[in-house]
Amino acid sequence: MEVSVIKIGNSKGIRFSKTILEKYNIKDKVQLILEKGKIIIQPISTPRKDWEESFKEMVKNGDDKLLFDDVFEDEIFEEWN
Repeated sequence: MEVSVIKIGNSKGIRFSKTILEKYNIKDKVQLILEKGKIIIQPISTPRKDWEESFKEMVKNGDDKLLFDDVFEDEIFEEWN
């Protein structure tokens, strides 16, 4: 795909269409990779970005309880020494 390089202040840049932004889930930042004469633009993935807010909401709603005990009755801790 050919795109034009445009003037942005004292710099230059390229514009992405809405379709490309949505298809590749590009938000505010991208990863720029310079590799063997190529420039690769890659979306930045932040899969755990909103986890903190979700956990706070879980605590508020009382949904942060263990589903099963973290220590079992027949567990032998000496094996781990």
